[in-house]
Amino acid sequence: MSESQPGPIRRVLVGIWNTVNFTRRLVFNLIFLFVLFFVLVAIVASPGVQPLQDKSALVLPMKGNLVEQFSSAPVERIINQATGESAPEIQLRDLLRAIKAAKDDKRIDRIVLLTDGFNAAGFAALRDLAAALRDFRASGKQVVAYGTDMEQKQYYLAAQADEVYMDPQGGVLLEGFGRYRMYYREGLQDKLGVDVHLFKVGEYKSAAEPYVLDGASPEAREADLYWMNDVWQRFLADIGQARKLEPSALTAMIEELPARVAAAGGDLGQLALDEKLVDGLKTSHEVEQMLVERGALDEENKTFRQIELRAYLQQLARQNLGMDRRPQVAVVVAQGEISHGEQPPGTVGGESTSALLQQAREDENVKAVLLRVDSPGGGVFPSEQIRREVELIKAAGKPVVVSMANVAASGGYWISMNADRIYADESTITGSIGIFGLWMTAPRVLDKIGVSTDGVGTTSLAGAFDPTRPLDPNVGALIQSVIDKGYADFTGKVAAARGTTPEQIDVHARGRVWSGAQAKERGLVDELGGFEAALAETVKLAKLEPDSYGVTYIEKPLTSFEQAIVNMGGNARTRGLLRVLAPTPLLLDRRTLATVERELAWLDGKGRSPFRAVAHCLCAY
Repeated sequence: MSESQPGPIRRVLVGIWNTVNFTRRLVFNLIFLFVLFFVLVAIVASPGVQPLQDKSALVLPMKGNLVEQFSSAPVERIINQATGESAPEIQLRDLLRAIKAAKDDKRIDRIVLLTDGFNAAGFAALRDLAAALRDFRASGKQVVAYGTDMEQKQYYLAAQADEVYMDPQGGVLLEGFGRYRMYYREGLQDKLGVDVHLFKVGEYKSAAEPYVLDGASPEAREADLYWMNDVWQRFLADIGQARKLEPSALTAMIEELPARVAAAGGDLGQLALDEKLVDGLKTSHEVEQMLVERGALDEENKTFRQIELRAYLQQLARQNLGMDRRPQVAVVVAQGEISHGEQPPGTVGGESTSALLQQAREDENVKAVLLRVDSPGGGVFPSEQIRREVELIKAAGKPVVVSMANVAASGGYWISMNADRIYADESTITGSIGIFGLWMTAPRVLDKIGVSTDGVGTTSLAGAFDPTRPLDPNVGALIQSVIDKGYADFTGKVAAARGTTPEQIDVHARGRVWSGAQAKERGLVDELGGFEAALAETVKLAKLEPDSYGVTYIEKPLTSFEQAIVNMGGNARTRGLLRVLAPTPLLLDRRTLATVERELAWLDGKGRSPFRAVAHCLCAY
């Protein structure tokens, strides 16, 4: 008796299943081979550590964003850089380490600073970098800067060099500081019908104004212009000192720029030379030949003898192999928005950042902690989690010093306030001591499409936080009480930490933003200084002798695979391969999208209640 054949439906289903199963195995095998291929390429093609010759220049290609720590995973970072999907990132610590080492390295005779593509989120970290370059120059070694075009942050950095050169077709654009934001009230409330309810304490707490106003409030204008003018005058003074120019002359040039450009025949490069902003107009080839004449010829590559930042850092890492058994000062970086739970680098997580601080507290070899804060704030509860961990470190007998970077405002100040000492750069943006909450309801949106909400609840509060229902005034009063209590907690904790009263703190709080210099005058920070000054204070408080300690960054370590990917990213051939294999980025206006994303990101937090108390400052400029 012959075996019965399966029916047509069964045959179709079996065929589909076999196709799906084959496709699944094929996809996973291709992914495995793809990963294996890149690991092998990383091992074979990873750049070796080449010997550094005498009369070499340390070349610092500054293309990218200056950051305290990388904000993405190594694999994502390498692919994004190779495809151009996002701007590269340059860690401040890497630059400072390289410049400091090069100062005493007899093989390095100068630094060549390439400013094209450079950007920084603020001026505190930029001033740290400028101080390192000035210290390098004080050793008698030269810094040469070159760029095609220079906007004001690029020029600020270039001005720290002994000589500044620019392409003849380029120009220097100094325009002043501005802070202009998009306002959504009309679109949200009038056009879409979304009702936005803002609860806050402090007339200067302006982070949520774009959702309830059509333009900046008088208080926001007053506060912003006050701190912005302070930072701007320091910017002009720093450039004036570096280039031996009067700040008033720089101001006059900016105010008369249209007329001066016209008088120069539209030649921005010649205008920069006439105004003594640059020392010469040269093509990149001409600068290269000049450096060959001053240094030594690299006969193999037909250029001046040089080593780039990445390769020099590999040199330094090779020289410092092995575990440092000396007592350590632990550096924990808190960069980015403050959010709940575990967060990746570039964002401050209530749990993840607390865990790093706890690691430093429990490590017997760590004698002190330096918390480097570069954050506009975020959620109140995760900020409080981190603040508590700072207190625990102090209770364990280990001093804690905060070094404020570009921004340490609102929640960024919250996590800083209990340190033994708070250091801020004069151009740090801090303060913004205030709390607000935002609640949006959309019954009018639903009404436009003929949808309504109705039902019953066992109490008057049941369903009160349903965004499809109008906000009950009693619930609004409840939320405002929570916000009031949050503000009282904030000012009370600051008062206790600063040895004063909540009433005295309230005078300088109410959501108002200050520059570091202004905050020092008002007793909100202890000392003015950058990272190195804060580190010196940390060492002093820990009673460590010079050269008897090490500095270690407490971060989630890279896996072997991630390290291989990072090494692969340093090789030009594998970067080229990635450009071919990786997907092409979408052609979008990334700057505008990034601005909107940044301004809305703080709304995307998962709190433990229907509404959230937020300590956030939209104070980028």
